[in-house]
Amino acid sequence: MNRLRSPTAETIFCETEGISVDSAGLNRGADVILSAEQIEWADLILVMEKMHLRKLNEKYQQHLKGKRIIVLGIPDDYEYMDEDLIDILKRKCKIYL
Repeated sequence: MNRLRSPTAETIFCETEGISVDSAGLNRGADVILSAEQIEWADLILVMEKMHLRKLNEKYQQHLKGKRIIVLGIPDDYEYMDEDLIDILKRKCKIYL
């Protein structure tokens, strides 16, 4: 829904030198709904759960050719800017950023 985990990731990584970040949700009710333009813009796509990868493939398969997609395996158990979530995101994303 682009309300908790992804916006947290965008917030904490937006100041990282040398990268640009964006976040979006896959469901209709998301605060920011993913667009084909965002996919085409991205070099790397990080999703929180395997179901996100499935939805991404179902909705945007034609735009994903050549894209690197990583499933972080972070459950929907956190609030926006939760310290535990921030620690997990930093640890799991370090090798990609």
